[in-house]
Amino acid sequence: MSYEIRIDGTDVKFDAEAGQTVLDAAAKHGIEMPYSCRKGACGNCKGRVLAGELVVGTGGGGHEAGINAPDEHLFCRAQPASDLLIAPRSWHRIDPDARKTYSATVFRNQLVASDVSILHLRLPTGVRARFAAGQYLQVILPDGQRRSFSMANAPHENDGVLLHIRHMPGGGFTSGVVPNLAKGDVLQIELPHGDFYLREDSDRPLLFIAGGTGFAPVKSIIDDIIKRGIERPMTLFWGARVPAGLYAPEVVKKWLRQRPSLRYEPVISAPIDAMAWSGRRGRVHQAVLETFDSVQDFDVYACGAPAMVQAVRTALEDQRGLPPTQFFSDSFVAESPVAVV
Repeated sequence: MSYEIRIDGTDVKFDAEAGQTVLDAAAKHGIEMPYSCRKGACGNCKGRVLAGELVVGTGGGGHEAGINAPDEHLFCRAQPASDLLIAPRSWHRIDPDARKTYSATVFRNQLVASDVSILHLRLPTGVRARFAAGQYLQVILPDGQRRSFSMANAPHENDGVLLHIRHMPGGGFTSGVVPNLAKGDVLQIELPHGDFYLREDSDRPLLFIAGGTGFAPVKSIIDDIIKRGIERPMTLFWGARVPAGLYAPEVVKKWLRQRPSLRYEPVISAPIDAMAWSGRRGRVHQAVLETFDSVQDFDVYACGAPAMVQAVRTALEDQRGLPPTQFFSDSFVAESPVAVV
């Protein structure tokens, strides 16, 4: 059995099979709506169901994910039980065949912090991947399970991918597999995924906020901006528990040489001796609030743990006048029993 889903105010419609989510059904038919974690935690895929019924238990969502009204639902979870009329926050057409699966070979595996590896994978000779700066890929494990990681390289570096992977406690892949990957090992990857990428129809100043390895997609976007000569004012806040968590200082130093106007604000949240850290302290969203009286004229790109991303969103929208349409995010969500990132 299938159901027809229509997008309000348009002539766009597509079918969803029984058991298929609204988000997956749309993508299968070349229609992409906002999403990130696909786990029902980040709230990026939130939209309204104006008519029709959902399978019991697949509708709604928590206030933490931004669900505040009876007709608001997370499209990564919502499954139709009838024909639907929906109102996503946005949508656009994509090529449903653009996503590809590759056999990628480990070229380098570097431990850059006690719990962070930078994994450099190369594609087969002559193969080039197509993706937008800031998007992510999925590693397909032998048993069919998938793990999602943002690509830290810019699109012009497309003969391989660069991943920043935090070793999550108890993570079967991030802690059990990644530290032992050696040159020549092969992983199956699928890309691109996600809608965390630079919106080029805007010329507003850019405010990037990263937590931990949430730095990876921000790196991809900033590298791409500099490579392409895009002239928009940029500010980067990068938060970590301890200074070692800011694991790529040479990257930021290079940016500051290439783009001296870039403002960089590293933030440490753990109590630490003043001799070890003289910079900003506290939560990264608090540092942003302390810096700006208003961000209503900025485009904000935030990436990190869901709690951090939600704290940033709430603080900037409620206290600094940020319009919701100018906030873009990617949440790194843990997947029980194995962490995604």
